[in-house]
Amino acid sequence: MNAPSSDLFANPAANAPVRVGIGGWTYAPWRNNFYPAGLVQRRELEYASRQVNAIEINGTYYGAQKPATYAKWRSETPDGFVFSLKAPRFSTDRRVLADGGKTVDAFVHGGLAELGDRLGPINWQFTPDKAFERDDFAAFLDLLPRELDGRPLRHVLEVRHASFLCDDYLALARAHGVASVFTDSPKYPSFADVTGDFVYARLMRSESANATGYAPAALDAWAERARAWAAGGDPADLPRVAAPLPSAVSRDVFVYFISAAKERNPAAAMALLSRF
Repeated sequence: MNAPSSDLFANPAANAPVRVGIGGWTYAPWRNNFYPAGLVQRRELEYASRQVNAIEINGTYYGAQKPATYAKWRSETPDGFVFSLKAPRFSTDRRVLADGGKTVDAFVHGGLAELGDRLGPINWQFTPDKAFERDDFAAFLDLLPRELDGRPLRHVLEVRHASFLCDDYLALARAHGVASVFTDSPKYPSFADVTGDFVYARLMRSESANATGYAPAALDAWAERARAWAAGGDPADLPRVAAPLPSAVSRDVFVYFISAAKERNPAAAMALLSRF
């Protein structure tokens, strides 16, 4: 079978002002509706990274990767592309978060530097039964390294217990300069309060019946919100704990289409990118 032509590997997302992506790149149904016919599996990351400008890696939540693997991922992606990484569950799924220092260090210093400028935010995802305990959570935030080989690290917290919907959590996250995931999900607490110097949204409402996952009007609305975030604004039509912040300086924005009708998420990401 002939290899796909090189123009399939163009990079239309390269100059978008907002990073929009998907979770991972190895998913069998995408070989029917995202990857071109004839594309060998070993080139899927190469292709995907030129259709979207960010990918969130879920596999790092379950197990460590080798430095050589991170280096390979970097080599297969274009300039300007970014990986977000889910931190290992061994760091966040524990009764006492303050005891997770060794797992945090093992992950951060276990090869992430090989990604170089492809390293984006690290997503520290907590289980739905992990409630907010201020002192322990503060001790955990103190464990997070602020740089790696001279490059600043960006951390984002995905909290899934309703006890985090409080002013104390917002104040703590802002004091440590870490972002909070906006989770557009019917299952988990969803709040858009900005707590860091970038915004990170995980959208979980794609629908199989819609070819682009989300209806055009919904994608238009997300494009407007992303523009507002990027310009330093704070969209008022999203749920939040506290009043919207005053306008700030411009910021990076990451939007991932995750879960739900996963087979539609690449199309949703590309449709949103086409609006910038």
